[in-house]
Amino acid sequence: MTDILTGIYNAVDPFRPLEPGDPAYVDCEAERGDANVLLDLGPEIIRSERYTCQLYAGHRGAGKSTELLRLKADLGSKGCFVVYFAAVGEDGDIDPQDVQYTDILLACTRHLLETLTTADPAPLVSWFKDRGKALYDLGQTQVQMDSVNVNVLASQFASMTANIRAVPSERKKIRDLVNPHTVTLVKALNEFIADGNRKLPEGKTQLVVIADNLDRIVPVYEDNGRSNHDEIFLDRSDQLKGLDCHLIYTVPIAMVYSNRANDLKEIYGNPDLLPMIMVQTPDGDLHEPGFEKLKEILRRRIIPFLPEVSLGEDVFEEAKVVEQLCLASGGHVRELLLLMKEALNRADSLPIPTRAVRRAISETRDTYRRTVEEHQWAILAKVAQKRAIENDEDHRDLLFRRCVMEYRFFDDDGAMQCWYDVHPLIKAIPEFRAAQEELKT
Repeated sequence: MTDILTGIYNAVDPFRPLEPGDPAYVDCEAERGDANVLLDLGPEIIRSERYTCQLYAGHRGAGKSTELLRLKADLGSKGCFVVYFAAVGEDGDIDPQDVQYTDILLACTRHLLETLTTADPAPLVSWFKDRGKALYDLGQTQVQMDSVNVNVLASQFASMTANIRAVPSERKKIRDLVNPHTVTLVKALNEFIADGNRKLPEGKTQLVVIADNLDRIVPVYEDNGRSNHDEIFLDRSDQLKGLDCHLIYTVPIAMVYSNRANDLKEIYGNPDLLPMIMVQTPDGDLHEPGFEKLKEILRRRIIPFLPEVSLGEDVFEEAKVVEQLCLASGGHVRELLLLMKEALNRADSLPIPTRAVRRAISETRDTYRRTVEEHQWAILAKVAQKRAIENDEDHRDLLFRRCVMEYRFFDDDGAMQCWYDVHPLIKAIPEFRAAQEELKT
């Protein structure tokens, strides 16, 4: 039994995206308003006669990385050479709490150098040598400039991104050095890409770069109301789009719903968005198809350890607890897996005690209670009442922190409807209920 519990515990790891072809993958397209990254982002890359730059958005933990890895495999089967990297994470390049455009450009450069191993690095070597003495003086490199080659160069860019991410004292120094020369770095990188395009593996005709996890960049606002999101995706858009290949960047969901949304559309086209799995209707009733999808997500992770599994008998003490767990997640895949993992932490054997599930739900609810600022309870009460959001900083902040969730479905006339709701765990918090009563009166 211990081995089974350990296996299930690791199978429900909420921070591990699924690789293409993983049998644990569940197709939730219909319950996400027909969101399909293969159809929404892929065709423009395959069909376009020019280089494209597209944005992909959604709540953190909704499943974007898994979908992008599926897109990578699909594009690869259609003649594309895909460079995918997660900019934020265990092996990431940037600190989501403090990001500038320069950090993203250096990360792209690093991963292209590491992947296009047959391309001539001379343009980037030349750019690096021109900065070499200044980098040497900063202690960023101990390499003699006459010994720089593609492998050494890749390691140096990796060192720079590592210091930007992990060493705040070095972050500003590197940015101050590189920022005045980003235009020339893009030019050198494009020369490197051009040679790489000519030397792609047999059967590959297009280069695609996917920069994932940029949606985790925490918004930092200036006194004039502008944010670091504006600096990266709008002010530096020419350079962000400037690489001579197809590009996909994840973008914070808060920006898609900001007053700069039209600017994003004008620059990149409409961002593609991955909504939550609809587990309840706008009227608050259980949405059975979405509920079944969430159960299937759990079941497929458990099947390798319990082949003939019944969630309501073998895994949980009561069938109704399965519904409580799925509803508590709000259709958010990572939340579902986190709740499952927390419940497993309080179980010595299967089935998982009902009290363990309820404690996991209760403790996660308390985390959301601490997340909400005092004046935002009234805002959340209005969202729950109207099933809609307003275009202001508070609503964007609540979206970013997953206190408000987006859902999509098609009505009887075939028109897509978009609606919003407060995270289910918040609805049982006394402060929220008090705000609801105040709104009624």
